[in-house]
Amino acid sequence: MRTMVKFTIPTQESNPLVEDGSIGQTMETLLGKLQPEAAYFCPIEGKRGGFLVINMEKESEVVTKLEPLWLELAATVETFPVATADELRAGLQSL
Repeated sequence: MRTMVKFTIPTQESNPLVEDGSIGQTMETLLGKLQPEAAYFCPIEGKRGGFLVINMEKESEVVTKLEPLWLELAATVETFPVATADELRAGLQSL
């Protein structure tokens, strides 16, 4: 299932990662594991954050895909099932 992941990273906890330059490698590693279809980074409620569109085939992937965000970045994470415009059209035609 295509899933939108909204994440925010606490500023105080991530400042040292920015200052020592390790946040870039941490993000590259996470993106490599998640293989997002799309990735957008932006401030969210005054914190570092972003939106990722990932595919989760099984419910158990919630753990394997999202746990690194919590463990490595102390992120707050929300997930939302999402559909493309074509998928929405197909769903609406099925009603």
